[in-house]
Amino acid sequence: MSQTVDPRSRLSTSGAPASASGQPFSPGVYARFYDMAPQEETDKAKTWMARGQNPIVAVSEAQAGAVFERKNQPDEYVLILPDAETSARVTAGGETNDIDGFTLTIVPPGDSTIEITGAGQVIRLFTSRSRDLADKTANADGYREPHPHIPPFKPWPAPPEGYKIRSYSLDVPEEEGRFGKIWRCSTFMVNVFPPQNGPRDPSKLSPHHHDEFEQCSLVIGGEYEHHLRWPWTANIAEWRDDDHEKCGAPSVTVIPPKAIHTSAAIDPGVNLLIDIFSPPREDFSKMEGWVLNADEYPMPPELKD
Repeated sequence: MSQTVDPRSRLSTSGAPASASGQPFSPGVYARFYDMAPQEETDKAKTWMARGQNPIVAVSEAQAGAVFERKNQPDEYVLILPDAETSARVTAGGETNDIDGFTLTIVPPGDSTIEITGAGQVIRLFTSRSRDLADKTANADGYREPHPHIPPFKPWPAPPEGYKIRSYSLDVPEEEGRFGKIWRCSTFMVNVFPPQNGPRDPSKLSPHHHDEFEQCSLVIGGEYEHHLRWPWTANIAEWRDDDHEKCGAPSVTVIPPKAIHTSAAIDPGVNLLIDIFSPPREDFSKMEGWVLNADEYPMPPELKD
């Protein structure tokens, strides 16, 4: 985030949240994978999982030869290999592709297999329609009932050229006026931030809110402090204290709708953050040039201007 003006200042969510609808507010979720046992473990991989209402984040420490298989996967999911040394072979939809490290790959619905060919960190993103995974997440009990202020999940349109394995390099130069490195598919929007070397300037934070969706912030390097503040309503019983939660790597923070929030890198070394949204964000999608693969995944017709 080296730009002098935060590009999000042009969005409607940069101000205070709208008045409450009479529904209670949800708390923040903080899943520090480094402080908990994995939810899945084999002889070649350990996997930690946490969820929001729609997204599931699975982070694995995988050796070469580890295999991640999905049968009858209901929708597209995302594979991120954040390290250049990590690699994989992905089989899905009748094709097999060798995937390099430092990439984001979209995997089609149906049966698929990911074989790790170069050891490292493996990140997968699923929607909560994958019930088998949703029930294994570290915070599954917190989502037995739907959270307020979030509309029912509705995927975005399928790609016009059909579902297939699509892989993108994360090696994308920064560009003035563009916010991070954003890709989307029918189920997710993923924003991979450039490395933050050293702590973020505390005089240049970016508090903002979302009215109708969660933000899932995945720390994969360094440490961040997540600041959350909820609106006051007429009912004092609904008020919440501010959160100022320090989360290292790897960790998942789920920021609920209506909460004013901002995150600050605090580690003196390299800090790495990925923001995840399910389904994709309308406001980011309408910003010219922000979504790097927008030509492959159309917006819903009702959202187009």
